[in-house]
Amino acid sequence: DFKAQVVIPQIGDKKKLIEMSLRNVMYFRHEKAERDAVAASGATNKRDRVLIKLKQDLHLKTIPRHIECFDNSNIQGTNPVSAMVCFMNGQPSTKDYRHYIPKTVVGPDDFATMFEVVHRRYARLLEEKSPLPDLIIIDGGKGQLSAACNALKRLGIYGQIPIIGIAKRLEEIYFPEDTLPIYIDKKSESLKLIQRARDEAHRFGITHHRNRRSKGFLISSLESAPGIGKTTATKVLNHFKSISNIKNASEEELIEVLGKDKARRIRTFLENES
Repeated sequence: DFKAQVVIPQIGDKKKLIEMSLRNVMYFRHEKAERDAVAASGATNKRDRVLIKLKQDLHLKTIPRHIECFDNSNIQGTNPVSAMVCFMNGQPSTKDYRHYIPKTVVGPDDFATMFEVVHRRYARLLEEKSPLPDLIIIDGGKGQLSAACNALKRLGIYGQIPIIGIAKRLEEIYFPEDTLPIYIDKKSESLKLIQRARDEAHRFGITHHRNRRSKGFLISSLESAPGIGKTTATKVLNHFKSISNIKNASEEELIEVLGKDKARRIRTFLENES
C-alpha cells in the first residue's frame, strides 16, 4: 500500500512559501467577510461602505452614523477653548458643531478640560432628551480618553456609547481600559474618516481660538455686558489691552477709566462669564 508522507518545512524558502500562502488565505477570507457584510447591509454608496468598515474595524455593535469628536485648543496657554464637531452619515453636520470655553479649569490642564467639556455636552443632551451619538472620538491618547470616560461615568452613561482616543504621533487608536492601542491600516477609509473628524475638530477649535484673541471679538464680547456699548467696550479694551488685565484690575482702576456704574457692570459681567 502506498502511504503518503506529509512534510512541514521548518526553515528556509519552503517555510516562507507556506507562511505566505496562509497569509493570503486569511486575507482573502477577511476581504470576503467584509464584502459579504456590505452586501448584506444593502449599502449602495461609498459613504455607507466606509461606515460599515469603521464598524468592523472598531468592533462596534451598530453602524456609527452619528459621530462626535472633541479637541482642546490651547495656544501658548492663552484663551483655552474646546471644540466638538459632529458627523452624520460620514459627513460634517456643521449646525451641530459646538465651542466650549472651560469654566471650572484654571490654566492649561488638558485632562480636566476634556472632562469638563464632555460632561457639559452629554449632560445637556440628557437634559434635552436628545439622541446620543453612536461613537465618540477623543483627540488624544490614554490620558484624554480616561478623562472623557470619567465624565461619562459621572453621568451614568459609560458603556452606553462607544468611545475611542486617537493619538497623533502614530495614529494609534485607544479603547477604554485597554493598555495597548490598535493600529488601523493607514490606507483604510475608516481610519481616514476618524482622522477627518479629528482634523475638523482641531480646525474648528483653532479658528475659534484665534477669534477669541482678536480685538474685534473681545470688543463684541464686552458689548454683551448689560449697559455697555461699543464705545465703552473699545475704551476699556484700549486701556487695559486684554480681558485678563481687566479682570485683574483693581476696582479703583476700573472706576477711574469707566466711572462707578459701568465699572460695576463690567466687573459683574466678567465674573459671571469666568
